[in-house]
Amino acid sequence: MYAIATTADTATELAGWLRLQHLPGVGPVVARALLTRFGLPPKIFAAPFEALREVVPASVARAIVQPPKPVANSQLALTLQWLQRPGNAVLTLADAAYPPLLLEIADPPLLLYVRGRAELLSRPGVAIIGSRNASAQGMQNAAAFAHALSAAGLTIISGLALGIDTHAHEGGLRGAGATVAVIGTGADLVYPRRNLDLAQRIAEQGCIVSEYALGLPAMPANFPRRNRLISGLARGVLVIEAAAQSGSLITARLAGEQGRDVYALPGSIHATLAKGCHALIKQGAKLVESADDVLQELQWLGGVPRVRPAVADETPLLAALGHDPLDADTLAARSGLAMGALMGELLALEMAGLLERLPGGLFQRCK
Repeated sequence: MYAIATTADTATELAGWLRLQHLPGVGPVVARALLTRFGLPPKIFAAPFEALREVVPASVARAIVQPPKPVANSQLALTLQWLQRPGNAVLTLADAAYPPLLLEIADPPLLLYVRGRAELLSRPGVAIIGSRNASAQGMQNAAAFAHALSAAGLTIISGLALGIDTHAHEGGLRGAGATVAVIGTGADLVYPRRNLDLAQRIAEQGCIVSEYALGLPAMPANFPRRNRLISGLARGVLVIEAAAQSGSLITARLAGEQGRDVYALPGSIHATLAKGCHALIKQGAKLVESADDVLQELQWLGGVPRVRPAVADETPLLAALGHDPLDADTLAARSGLAMGALMGELLALEMAGLLERLPGGLFQRCK
């Protein structure tokens, strides 16, 4: 990882990666093929044309054997200057600190430009996404889910957009898991500008990451592409609100292709912003109503994988419950348990598959 201090050797190595990044016709897939065949960038640029032609088209091979373009040299100077600022770093595909989950996707970026806590990129996280034009309830739900999941130790990943993303980041910052913003511009820019203050707080307490070169402004094509990193960094993707043609559905589709879990929050059948979530549920996304639903799907509890507790088939609380649905207040009166202890036992029974929650705050035994 290239952080604050740089040497002649690291500058030379970084120059090779930047040159590879800016080669015409070389995206992540082609670059990875070249790295697999020849090794690190210096060996790629030292390879003969004939050997390169076995991996890439002739036009790309000719570009590789040509001297570096001015854009690569100017990017090197800009990047080295940017790295002098505290908290800034660049991770290459060959770096030991490169996020392991991104190595699993089909086209991991060659370079990741990072502001803030780079270690968050390798910690277990959940992506929370949804509409930019979210409802008031949707934004409240995003913040609440993010806060609860972050408090449980999961990092909240989103895209710094207005609406759901903004409130997901805000909620994530309130918990121990913090938050990661995957952006569609250079890491030295903030888009939208309305989130300038939020971006600064994320850089200080969480992490901002981009695959795009420094100075690259917001471009429409960048944002759908960065979505694969939002899902790729996460163990699961939660869609809070989405219209039928929402960009969030692209991220959900990418998550499915990457083998990540997809969760969706249901809404009214009359609400436009629920249409996308309902479509995802029909396609197999897991319907969730609470943060604990997500934690259970991930088998996660307090920073460690959730282990199903051993619960006897018959307990005093199950006996008090009987076989009819009951609310928590009635159960507390029947069992003599304080509400806090009661809810803990109910959760344990639910996790053991002996009890289920019903609409209206009711509980019913499963057998």
